[in-house]
Amino acid sequence: MRLSIVGIGGYKSTFLQEGESEFLKRLRRYCPIHVRWVDHQKVSSHRSAKEILRLEGKLLLDKIPDESVVVALDRRGKHINSEDFSKRIGRWQNHSVKEVVFIIGGSIGLDPAVLKRADLILSFSEMTFTHEMIRLLLFEQLYRAFTILRGEYYHK
Repeated sequence: MRLSIVGIGGYKSTFLQEGESEFLKRLRRYCPIHVRWVDHQKVSSHRSAKEILRLEGKLLLDKIPDESVVVALDRRGKHINSEDFSKRIGRWQNHSVKEVVFIIGGSIGLDPAVLKRADLILSFSEMTFTHEMIRLLLFEQLYRAFTILRGEYYHK
């Protein structure tokens, strides 16, 4: 199974970028992982937030292969714990899912079309985080999930 992370924008903080690089290195021991970012679009007097969401949504959807399982990260999504997250990943592996794509929106969220395409909508917390922080949290939770599946010591 291959993992893909598709999201909006880049990093402003080097410490978050360094954390992502570390978890990507660790994750690659367990499965292939591909990361694709699309440019953040700015709200202006010429483009409303709704227009930006629609544009970013199209850019994200264009990066998703049709046969992929899609997990959108959204604050209104389902809350699950790390063990249940790892079980889902294990089930996808056992059912020969070729690719799981995780979608991370930008600062104004995800277009409804992206949420409609998702097979699962997850929330990491009822608190609000920047999309940069969620990226790092996703990489850490994916790493944690694989260590749980393998019975390794990382998860206590």
